[in-house]
Amino acid sequence: MSYAIARYVTSVRLERLPDEVVRAAYRAVLDWTGSVLRGGRELPAVLAAGLVDRWQGVPVATVLPTWRRTSPPWAALVNGVAAHIVEMDDLHRASTFHPAAPIIPAALAAAEDVGATAREFLEAVVVGYDVGIRIAEAVNPSHYRFWHNTGTCGTFGAAAAVAKLLKLSEEQTVHALGSAGTQAAALWEFMRDGAMSKPLHTGKAAFNGLLAAYLAQGGFTGATRILEGEQGFFRAMCEDADPRKITDGLGEHFKIIENDFKLHACCGHTHTAIDLAVAAARELGVPVEQVRRITVETYRDAVQVAGKTDPRTVYEAKFSIPYCVAVGWLKGRAFMEEFTPELVADPAVRALLGRVQLRVTEEMNRRYPQAWPARLTVETVDGRVWTREADHPLGSWRNPVPDAGLWEKFDVLAAGGTLDADQVAVVKEFIRSLEDPADAPLAVGCAA
Repeated sequence: MSYAIARYVTSVRLERLPDEVVRAAYRAVLDWTGSVLRGGRELPAVLAAGLVDRWQGVPVATVLPTWRRTSPPWAALVNGVAAHIVEMDDLHRASTFHPAAPIIPAALAAAEDVGATAREFLEAVVVGYDVGIRIAEAVNPSHYRFWHNTGTCGTFGAAAAVAKLLKLSEEQTVHALGSAGTQAAALWEFMRDGAMSKPLHTGKAAFNGLLAAYLAQGGFTGATRILEGEQGFFRAMCEDADPRKITDGLGEHFKIIENDFKLHACCGHTHTAIDLAVAAARELGVPVEQVRRITVETYRDAVQVAGKTDPRTVYEAKFSIPYCVAVGWLKGRAFMEEFTPELVADPAVRALLGRVQLRVTEEMNRRYPQAWPARLTVETVDGRVWTREADHPLGSWRNPVPDAGLWEKFDVLAAGGTLDADQVAVVKEFIRSLEDPADAPLAVGCAA
C-alpha cells in the first residue's frame, strides 16, 4: 500500500493535472490562509507561537499569525494550530477530514525551506490532499469514534506533501509514510471538557508529517507496511478498513476537487441545519416567540460530535446544533460574531435553543458520509408546519461558493486577525500568485 502511494506521489506533475485540480489547490490555499490569520489571535495559537519564539530556530519559514520566520517544523506547528481554531477551515465531507489545516502548513514550511516554486508548492498540496483524504476515507467511519482523523490521517497527508517538495525517491517516500503513521494520534477525549487539543492535533500532524519526510531524506527508515501491516494503522485504529479507497482512481481522480469550504464558524456537522434554519426564518417571517418547536433530524455522528444541548462556552456552542440553529434563525448566519460569550448567554438565544430537538434517523445514517443531511421541521404556535431537508450546505463542492465568496470570507477573517493592513496586502499578493503559478521561487513576502 505504501509503495502504491509513493509511486503516485513521485509521479505527479502540475502540467499534467487537469485545470480544475490546479484551481482547486489555489482555492484551498486562499481559504486556508484566512483561517490562519484569524486563528492566530486565539489563545491556543498565541501559546504555541510564544513557545516557538522561546525556542527560536533557523529563520526560513513564515509563521503567518506573527509575521516572523522560524525553522520549518515550528512554522508548520503554529500555522497548523492557528488554521483549525475558528472552525472555518475546509472539509472533505465523505471522509470527515479537514485537509488544509495539517497539510498546507507543512507544505508551505518545506516550500520556503527548499526554495520551491509556486508550481511545486501546488503539486505538493494536491498530493497531500489526495493521500490524506484517501486514507481518511479508507478508515471511516469506525476510526472516527475515537480518533480525530484530521490529526491522524493528516499526518500522512503532510508527509506526502513534504516528500514531494523534497523530491524524495519512491523508497524514501515509503519510509516517510512509515514514520508519519507511527506518530499519528489525536483522541476525541478533549471534547469531554472543551480542552484546546483539537487545533494541537492539526499543528502536530503538520509538524510530524514534515519531520517524517525530512528524516527519510536523511536515510531514516520507517515501517514499509504502516497501513496494512499486522500491527499497522488499519488494524490498530479502525474496524472496517477499505484499502481500495486509497488506490481506486489514484493518479486519475484527484480528491482535492471534492473539497468543501465552510461558511459558518462552527463544526461542519451543524452547517446543513444552519442553512435550513436561515431559510425557515426568512420564509416563515414569524417572531421567534411564535416558534413552538424546531426538530432537526440528522445522522448519528452529527449528534455525537455536535449534539450539545446546553452549551455554556463559545467552544461548546460551536459543537451545538441547537445553538447554531438558534443563531442561524435569529441572526441569519453563524459567522465569527455569532460565537461570543455574550451571545451564548443571551436570553433570546437560550430560549430558542431550548426549543430545538435532535433526532437521529436510520435514513440519515444511510446517506452519511456521502451526504451530510439534515431535515428541519418548524412548528409555530398558530399551527403552521415548515419542513425542508438538504444533503449539502452552501460551500460544498456539490453546492459551490464562487471565488468572490472565498475572498469575502478571507477579508473578514484577516480583518479580525493579528496582521496589519500592509501585511495582509502582502499575503493577498502571495495567494494571487498561485492563481497562475509560475516557475519562480515561492514568495510569501515576510522579511522578518
